[in-house]
Amino acid sequence: MTTPPFPAPTDAELAVVSAQLGRPVRGVVGIAARCACGNPTVISTTPRLPDGTPFPTFYYLTHPAATAAMSTLEATHVMPELAAMLADEDVALAYRAAHEAYLADRGQFGAVDEIDGISAGGMPTRVKCLHALAGHALAAGPGINPIGDEALARSTWSPDVCRCDDPGAALRGETDSSA
Repeated sequence: MTTPPFPAPTDAELAVVSAQLGRPVRGVVGIAARCACGNPTVISTTPRLPDGTPFPTFYYLTHPAATAAMSTLEATHVMPELAAMLADEDVALAYRAAHEAYLADRGQFGAVDEIDGISAGGMPTRVKCLHALAGHALAAGPGINPIGDEALARSTWSPDVCRCDDPGAALRGETDSSA
């Protein structure tokens, strides 16, 4: 778990994230969660991208195996089950607190009127994107985002088991998978 403020990401970390995404990374302010091997799993991005676009997804899940696992969960139509969990008052209160914590973390990097009060993943009243909720749960740590925690628990992916193409590349400073 890493919370803002973050150390500046290294060139090697940014290269790994760009490889994970299959495109150049934009607006990264830090690595919020890591794979067991040290590679980035979740990045934190500025609330306004360098091109001026408002970007509410402060905690962005980048690890290909993690994103695939969340996509698989979404495809199995688990989201209505997770949304039903919000009928429990304790879960709903924790989810609202997760939303507030998310906004506070992002707010450290500037206010953007277009996304004021908007966090990610449907928080605080809906379940919309498991990628965003899992990213927040990984960054914030267990017990902060109950729906993100549940999505991770139901997924086939674990942050404790490395499934990276080039394990540890971000820490070695290497990005060539033949290394």
